[in-house]
Amino acid sequence: MVIKDASLEIIATRRSQYPEDGKPEFLLVGRSNVGKSSFINAILSRKNLAYTSSRPGKTQTLNFYSVNDSFYLIDVPGYGYASVDKKTQSKFGMMIEEYLEKRDVLKRVFLLIDFRHKPTEDDLLMYNFLKYYNLPVTVIATKADKVGGSKKEKNLKDILDTLDLVVGDDLVVFSSVTKLGVKEVVKKIESLINGDVI
Repeated sequence: MVIKDASLEIIATRRSQYPEDGKPEFLLVGRSNVGKSSFINAILSRKNLAYTSSRPGKTQTLNFYSVNDSFYLIDVPGYGYASVDKKTQSKFGMMIEEYLEKRDVLKRVFLLIDFRHKPTEDDLLMYNFLKYYNLPVTVIATKADKVGGSKKEKNLKDILDTLDLVVGDDLVVFSSVTKLGVKEVVKKIESLINGDVI
């Protein structure tokens, strides 16, 4: 699949604002500063479509990126930031839960985890939360370019042991710098849109 066109189409805070065209959707979740914006830009071959920020918690809405006029990538508020108050965190949680409850067009969730560190308690809670809704998950281990060769296997084992992925879920080691994993993710999206067994 060649990405020819991508744009931020809809910014939503509630269900009535979601697109109603029935196109497949792919949700991105992860801690603040895990690299969601860099992931979006790498997947869509754009430099600044999604703005990266040094300030965690910048995304406060559900951002629907229309791709090739055939599917959506959806970025949601990151979790695990200390700078956002409890009331706002709760609002974000309800916003994401409302989306997950009744979204038949959602094909897969990409759970982004920092490859440099063992998954946090928040990462594990998010994975279990997604499994509560029986959603298929691909874990994206970001910032792989920052992990030396000798540590790669250990870090990979830490992620798999901590999350204990269910059958059907998988993991992609990813770097927005070296583009490691980009083709694999794009191929996965293409297969899911076409209804192929992956």
